[in-house]
Amino acid sequence: MKRLLASCFGLGWLPLAPGTWGSLPPAIVFGLMCHFGASALMVSAVMAALALAGSIVCVEFGPAVIAATGEVDPREVVADELAGQALTFMAILFVATGALSTRQIWLTTALGFVLFRVFDIVKPWPINGLQKLAEGWGILADDLMAGVYAAIVLVLCLRLWVSWSTG
Repeated sequence: MKRLLASCFGLGWLPLAPGTWGSLPPAIVFGLMCHFGASALMVSAVMAALALAGSIVCVEFGPAVIAATGEVDPREVVADELAGQALTFMAILFVATGALSTRQIWLTTALGFVLFRVFDIVKPWPINGLQKLAEGWGILADDLMAGVYAAIVLVLCLRLWVSWSTG
């Protein structure tokens, strides 16, 4: 059961790019919630709940998967990607000025997804060093920091986009 939860119900067992698969659920939920008009507060609360759930699963069940696989950061554990991707989207609607069009919602979702994956894969400083933390914390911390970096760049992109399109 621990491995099932840590793999986000099997997404981490998919053969190609399990981290990408683990990042998809928050992006899809974010995009759909925005598309169907959920409030910024509701979207943020759901993203916070996903980030918290993924974080708890990593810290609690990550050590069992490490022990079972012998890997320091097992590929099958994608609850960390779930948490980091959710963190990317958590506050974005509070910085977006006005309502986003359908096109803007899906472009924002796609850009946030791509930015998170890039930061998670490239691991610029200090992301890479965070993997050295013990057990589940090492699995989780780098993805949370990648989510923070992606959120910052996404906010900057949205600000530039809004100022460019209105100016």
